[in-house]
Amino acid sequence: MENQWVKVKTKPEGAELTSIILKEDHTEYLWQGDHKIWGRHAPILFPIVGRLNDNKYTIDGNEYRMTQHGFARDMIFDILEESEEHILYQLTSNENTLKHYPYHFQLRVEYILAKKSIIVKYFVKNTDVQKIYFSIGGHPGFNCPLIEGERMEDYVLEFEKEETLDKICLEDGLISEEKQPFLNHEKIIPITKDLFANDALIVENTESRYITLKSIKSTKAIRVTFDEFRYLGIWSKPEGAPFICIEPWLGIADYKNNIVDFKEKAGILSIDPDEEFACSYTISIQ
Repeated sequence: MENQWVKVKTKPEGAELTSIILKEDHTEYLWQGDHKIWGRHAPILFPIVGRLNDNKYTIDGNEYRMTQHGFARDMIFDILEESEEHILYQLTSNENTLKHYPYHFQLRVEYILAKKSIIVKYFVKNTDVQKIYFSIGGHPGFNCPLIEGERMEDYVLEFEKEETLDKICLEDGLISEEKQPFLNHEKIIPITKDLFANDALIVENTESRYITLKSIKSTKAIRVTFDEFRYLGIWSKPEGAPFICIEPWLGIADYKNNIVDFKEKAGILSIDPDEEFACSYTISIQ
């Protein structure tokens, strides 16, 4: 996909965004993947976000297994529509998905270019005869630093508004009962080497509609608008890998040692037969 300002690539494997290049200076904004560090670019999280207790869950007394963030990111999507400035992918439930997730569904993912922005749309349609339950989220990783000569520590994350937020804590990839005070009428999060020492930063119900990853030494910045999403995850490798993931989520990992039916899972969504759920977030670059 390409317009006057940006060139964007995606792939059918996981319907994943793989490249965002600003044409005026050829800067690559999206993390290009390194299997020694983190081999993905911007995986789609469906039908769960995060990790399950022992990688398994129960619906109506039946047990199923699913690995972290669900199966959509590893499946081949069909291309339904494609033009210079948009592409629409679809994944339909099949024998393989039904082994891990007992619902019939259609998941469509659409990417639309709008000047220097990429609008990412998710559509989940219930093609079952019963109500279906799911979570969904994005996991785009962005190069940090964006240009040569800068360091990760030359960047900050800035919310649209001042926030007073607790951090939802993780333990072995699961949500602990503990919450830690994180921001107190603040909007800036400095990027430091120990920021991700205890895994992802997770917050919920922010006042802000967007967050910006920006350099304090240049004009380079990435804004993620996530106002339709309850949770926001911010993640990188604890050893200081050169990328930052800004993740809008509708759903969250299991609570540690708190086993509940999937229908009662924190942040879970549901839709009735023949209904369709839609949400979107936007990546804007400069």
